[in-house]
Amino acid sequence: MIRIIALLIMVIPGIFAALGIKLMRDMTFGVLQAPFPYLWLQFLVGLIFFLGGLGFIAGFIFYRDRKRNKVQKRFRKKA
Repeated sequence: MIRIIALLIMVIPGIFAALGIKLMRDMTFGVLQAPFPYLWLQFLVGLIFFLGGLGFIAGFIFYRDRKRNKVQKRFRKKA
């Protein structure tokens, strides 16, 4: 059950990151999505979604690797 919860924790930010990529791609081709009145706003929201999702996944992996001492010496916890 814990693994399923961990998978959901990883999938939800991944969906946000994919949505961010889609919004930025649509802005590049000039396709305006419904809730956004301007293309630049659509790109900005897409960039925030992408960076937020990617940052959460990267932080989750870094935290897990740090807990297992699989990171470089400069990133290890000082006990």
